[in-house]
Amino acid sequence: MKMKICGLKEADNIKQVSEANPDFMGFIFYLKSSRFVGDEFSKSALAEIPESCIKTAVFVNESLENILKITTQYDFESVQLHGDESPETCRQLKEQNLIVIKAFAIDANFDFETLHQYEKQCDYFLFDTKTKQYGGSGKTFDWKVLQNYNLETPFFLSGGLGLDNLETILRFKHDKLYGLDFNSKLEDRPGFKNIELMKKVLDTIRNYEHI
Repeated sequence: MKMKICGLKEADNIKQVSEANPDFMGFIFYLKSSRFVGDEFSKSALAEIPESCIKTAVFVNESLENILKITTQYDFESVQLHGDESPETCRQLKEQNLIVIKAFAIDANFDFETLHQYEKQCDYFLFDTKTKQYGGSGKTFDWKVLQNYNLETPFFLSGGLGLDNLETILRFKHDKLYGLDFNSKLEDRPGFKNIELMKKVLDTIRNYEHI
């Protein structure tokens, strides 16, 4: 099971998170997010992230030009698209040798048939809770709806994952579940992860997988 820690923006906190060796680390380049990295975000903040960790830039309805500019500037290997981006945008980014994660807001009425057009254009999907905002709500959706997902693209589970529901998370099974995406439930404040809490979550998952 891959583990992704998303919504990082402070250099010291980024370093501490990276030392726990998550598989993915996410950095939000969406101005309206409380976890926006900021206009002065420095490439040096990413310098000590190990090569084993995939650095992911998160965007919401950003232009292709700006996405490519930012991914080049910071040497990101992966992009997460959290808005209404088209399959064509995903395809163009994938052609640039970027790992493409397309996020979708899920509720009880979500039509998984709409994902067919994205399937060959993305490496992974990310299923998050549908709210008025783009992620980071700390709310979960009813994972039973994922029984309706039967495509081949592996997915990240997101939306309100944390220590309080970790036992339920570990009991959830789906043959296309690729990873778990943690954000707001591991924070002391938006964009600042509680390192002890994060380590406890990651260690629990790792120990569970070795049983």
